[in-house]
Amino acid sequence: MSQSLTLAFVGLGAMGGPMAAHLAAPEVGAETLLLYNRTANKAQALAAELGARVQAVSLPEIARADLIVSCLPTSQEVSEVLAQLPSLKRGAVWVDCTSGHPDAARVQADQLAQQGVTFLDAPVSGGTAGAQAGTLTVMVGGDAQVLDRVRPYLAFAALVRHVGPSGAGFALKAVNNILLATQLLATGEGLAALARCGVSPDAALEVINASSGRSNASQNLIPQRVLTREFPVTFKLGLLAKDADIALDVALSVQASTPLLAQVAGLTRGASRLIGPDHDHTAALQLIEQLNGLELTGERR
Repeated sequence: MSQSLTLAFVGLGAMGGPMAAHLAAPEVGAETLLLYNRTANKAQALAAELGARVQAVSLPEIARADLIVSCLPTSQEVSEVLAQLPSLKRGAVWVDCTSGHPDAARVQADQLAQQGVTFLDAPVSGGTAGAQAGTLTVMVGGDAQVLDRVRPYLAFAALVRHVGPSGAGFALKAVNNILLATQLLATGEGLAALARCGVSPDAALEVINASSGRSNASQNLIPQRVLTREFPVTFKLGLLAKDADIALDVALSVQASTPLLAQVAGLTRGASRLIGPDHDHTAALQLIEQLNGLELTGERR
């Protein structure tokens, strides 16, 4: 791709906004960056912040971009966007950073291929902090040679890894997130059992984090969000439940035996319904607390 290309970014939420900002950096070399968000004033505000080469546009206008990056809640929203677009530029590339469904990736890839456009499923991991710092991990399914062409423009990433054919990126992201749910729920259950034995969560986590039971959940999520009772919303519980269900679909599609993951998906789905899908994903532990008749709080709260 030439340095005079036009980029577009679709979806300026908690992840998409800071990701799009990285694409406006001078070293990326894009001539123009087009921003679209369903709430237009969000795109307008970000465009004004990022400078003259950045424009907030209506949805049909992104069809003139050479490279389109999307970051939406689910594959359904991506399909809705595609249905509203005129024909895209032949030779363009669509990089979808949504945590989507592998089946949808294959359908969308086929749909865009009829226009001469390549679709890459490229979900990201690293949270809002990683999006702001430009240190996200991107797992990409689709044509590896096309990925090599667009790789220099993915300025929001520290690691971009091709992982397989169309749909493979979404599959890996779903499995990654059900492992997150597994670690979170299992650690919460363990802490609840220990609390009922008279062991404080602070003491338990200090030992666990110096031992073999440690994880991101025990080292970061639970101390920073659960024990403080803050639960800042950076990744919604409903989206974690959606990803866990996708992971289960992936396993069933290849007849993998995953009884533990099936239980985790069911428990995460139940937590989303009972606690509420718009709460932070760590609020799933409020279900564990209710089941055990206690609250996991820190000594320095």
